[in-house]
Amino acid sequence: MIHRYEGPPLRARTVELDVRPDLLAHVSGDGTAWLRHGDGMVGWGEVARFRGEIAAAEAWWSTLAEGIDAETELEGHPGSGPVAFGSFVFDAHNTAQESVLIVPRIVLGHRAGRSWMTQVATVDQPWPELPEPGAAPIDPRGARVDAISLDRGSWSNIVADAVSRIRAGEVEKVVLARSEEIRAEDQLDPRYLVSALSSSYASCWTFHVAGMVGASPEMLVRCERGLATSRVLAGTIRAEGDEQADLKLAQVLSGSSKNLIEHELAVASVAEALAPFCSGMNVPVAPYVLELPNVLHLASDVTAVARPGVTALRLAAELHPSAAVCGTPTEAARSMIAALEGMDRGRYSGPVGWVDAAGDGEFAIALRSGWLHPNDPCRISIYAGCGIVAESEPAEEYAETVAKLLPMRQALGLD
Repeated sequence: MIHRYEGPPLRARTVELDVRPDLLAHVSGDGTAWLRHGDGMVGWGEVARFRGEIAAAEAWWSTLAEGIDAETELEGHPGSGPVAFGSFVFDAHNTAQESVLIVPRIVLGHRAGRSWMTQVATVDQPWPELPEPGAAPIDPRGARVDAISLDRGSWSNIVADAVSRIRAGEVEKVVLARSEEIRAEDQLDPRYLVSALSSSYASCWTFHVAGMVGASPEMLVRCERGLATSRVLAGTIRAEGDEQADLKLAQVLSGSSKNLIEHELAVASVAEALAPFCSGMNVPVAPYVLELPNVLHLASDVTAVARPGVTALRLAAELHPSAAVCGTPTEAARSMIAALEGMDRGRYSGPVGWVDAAGDGEFAIALRSGWLHPNDPCRISIYAGCGIVAESEPAEEYAETVAKLLPMRQALGLD
């Protein structure tokens, strides 16, 4: 079934701003946000929303974008003009959550040295006005762990089970995750979480889309003026926070056969998915070590030239789920995840990001993240996972999930 936008005709205008806006100050609790090193976009309101799988979202967005009567002072500048922010589920067949693609009424942005505001309205509506920054974000009070999906013993059991299945040849790699349910005394303020995450993890992509909030280090795909880039992270070790100690850990990580195998499988899955839609692909021979405040990752940046008409949303649909969040082979790994994890991942580890009317955009993987429960504003589920291969040890993998939960726990005042 092909989904098409069937709402009222829309118009849009984009004006360039002389003064760089403070994007963090303009983040709205019920809006959208995409930030890195102070650049990015924040959105208010909603003129249209799509609910459904990511492959269908592209057709919907294409028909909507084509029908917009748009004027702009930043012709061809990625991110300017009408933009849709998306957050998509990991496994549409094993979740109660919905994937969403949202078109805000107003977007305030700054990228590549230029600032702008885009307004979107129906043809019979006045242009929406930019809201004034709200009151200061409210920090979480009394946050505590209310429940967990897997305790240490249960985690060890499913990892041991997965290793046994891998050694039996069912899969080469599977990514398993666990969650913690956090409850606060008062309503959680996503503006505070966005601010805390973007401050502590500035090199990550901090996002807030439809209650999904986090700071991801992994760019599933960026498509800009025909150049496609995917950052693959697989293979992790917890950082010590000491320069000399972390240097030694980086050397250990780079020489770990277990982590190198995990990384190689993830890179291969990305290259294979990109190949039909791109040319001139460059796949690094060896990974580098990406240092974050909480962990060190093996990382590879795969680049390619996207074929004409191929959008960021299309590439995100083709790349998801990569071996970095699912496993290899994909379908067997996804079935194993559903059988072993015992939880609903929802939009955790799914694509999250934005796409503009030209098809340029950025989609990260929703990692180091949490889901704010819409019917219980004091509650958030946070998630972390890791890749399991034949050499995996349950205790080490549990420690990795603890390290990966740290960004969200810190933002919530737990660590």
